[in-house]
Amino acid sequence: MFRLQGSNVLAVDMTGDAVKAKNGSMVAYDGQMSFKKLTGGGEGLRGMVTRRLTGEQMTLMEVRGQGTCWFADRASEINLVSLQGDKLYVESSNLLATDGGLRTGTTFTGLRGASQGNGLFTTTIEGHGQAAIMSDGPAVVLRVSAQYPLIVDPGAYIAHQGNLRQTFQSGVTFRTLLGEGGGEAFQIRFEGDGLVYVQPSERNTIAGDV
Repeated sequence: MFRLQGSNVLAVDMTGDAVKAKNGSMVAYDGQMSFKKLTGGGEGLRGMVTRRLTGEQMTLMEVRGQGTCWFADRASEINLVSLQGDKLYVESSNLLATDGGLRTGTTFTGLRGASQGNGLFTTTIEGHGQAAIMSDGPAVVLRVSAQYPLIVDPGAYIAHQGNLRQTFQSGVTFRTLLGEGGGEAFQIRFEGDGLVYVQPSERNTIAGDV
């Protein structure tokens, strides 16, 4: 069971089951725990090769045992997402932990993925269970509907779920407006029905100034 202690620490109560977490994110535990590094993000050879080719970095560890394990990463804000058989798309750098039964993979995202500097693929999480994602500052969850598409700055994007289509378009970022951009800027456009998670801080990306 995932629960938050404050906004920056994830506590996971375990009864012999397993969780997958970002490598090195364990900060404390009680009881009996074992830790195992998962090569290629726990996806096996195919996932490892895909990530090596695309340049996306995601190193996970499997934690199994009895007791409570606490996870954190650089005091980032942590957000819990419950999945009921649906799929979550998340930037690999924003993934902290998932239930052991959830499946992780990669999916092609085209130019949006390339804009992040993480290759042409993003991480997918699918199944029934909970995932913990991180943000620089409290995350904001925005609803996308058929009537109201959403435009997101690539540097603020964390994750999305639901029946959404995304396209990569020219636009203006906040940095461009402030005179900090060095060239043409790009944005992500989401259409359909679903949720998009954004953070109140822009990471450094190529997308803002290509």
